[in-house]
Amino acid sequence: MNYLVAMEAAWLVRDVEDIDDAIGVAVSEAGKRLNDKEMDYVEVEVGATGCPACGEPFDSAFIAADTALVGLVLEMKVFNAESMEHAQRIAKSEVGGALRDVPLKVIETVEFEADEDEVEA
Repeated sequence: MNYLVAMEAAWLVRDVEDIDDAIGVAVSEAGKRLNDKEMDYVEVEVGATGCPACGEPFDSAFIAADTALVGLVLEMKVFNAESMEHAQRIAKSEVGGALRDVPLKVIETVEFEADEDEVEA
């Protein structure tokens, strides 16, 4: 079976003053580390956090003392896994190997039907 596994990553960015800069640096650094390991098939985006007061989502980033914690969402397709748990372990192992010392948590796993092009790739 094939699964799309989404993981949340906590990315630390030092010496920033602006949320947008922190998000840009976090996405860029994560993308670079994944590309260095030839893992350009992993999608990297900034995560969303619900406002505790109104519930509206906003970018998952917080700055204190010129240091930001940015929540990233990393998505990876896993083909021919034995089960949902197996797909999650594969995704965490692959991404975790490229992003050493970055906390990861699986937040969603969805089964999907693969196109013929995807299976051959």
